[in-house]
Amino acid sequence: MILIKTKKDVDYIKESCKIVAETLLLLKKNVKPGISTFELDKIAEDYILSNDARSAFKGYSQGGSLKFPGCICASIDEEVVHGIPNHNRKLNEGEIISLDCGVVKNNYYGDAAITVVVGQVSDEKMKLMKATEESLYKGIAQAVKDNRVHDISNAVQEYVEANGYSVVRDLTGHGVGKRLHEDPSIPNYGVKGTGAKLKNGMTLAIEPMVNLGGYKVKMLEDGWTVVTNDGLPSAHFEHTILINDGTPEILTVA
Repeated sequence: MILIKTKKDVDYIKESCKIVAETLLLLKKNVKPGISTFELDKIAEDYILSNDARSAFKGYSQGGSLKFPGCICASIDEEVVHGIPNHNRKLNEGEIISLDCGVVKNNYYGDAAITVVVGQVSDEKMKLMKATEESLYKGIAQAVKDNRVHDISNAVQEYVEANGYSVVRDLTGHGVGKRLHEDPSIPNYGVKGTGAKLKNGMTLAIEPMVNLGGYKVKMLEDGWTVVTNDGLPSAHFEHTILINDGTPEILTVA
């Protein structure tokens, strides 16, 4: 069931989303060669807790999965999503890292992700990141009243593939707000004019995951980390948005 949010709901969701955006900005400032993903996780958790909120990811379990141990997901290079923060994993010059953050405050959720460079990176990785972020905004532009969910999906897919990359098909965006994951599922590929009709008051997390190589992925033995099958880099950007009568409102902004 797709939940339509009231103004009160949206106000609470905005508060959580603002903390998400601020946390990601803080993390971006701290990304540098030599810092560990665990240190980034601690920076994020301290900031979230200082805002009387908590991580939406820490302890999260879905479908009987192991509880996620981190406050953020920190996914490096070929790691697509759900990378677990680790004391021993220090960032290296030339890598890219996806930082995914979810916050719950007053029982309402916000969710967003960015991909950040570690020092100087290759042109190849820069172009991948640029196309991924641009595809997010192509998708957001389709999140308007009376469009369909797969209008978002198709806009992402067409832009990504026109730039020579592939969209991950095993993972999707989602509704968000009263729960971390709500209906509808929002794939990053699809046929225009299909899927559920979009209505005012929907809050959606749109999140292209884009691979330099093929679209196939696999999960590591830790039960969480998803990596590209071919070992090539992946990028990930995400915003929580509100559908209203005009341009979609991006809620995960500082």
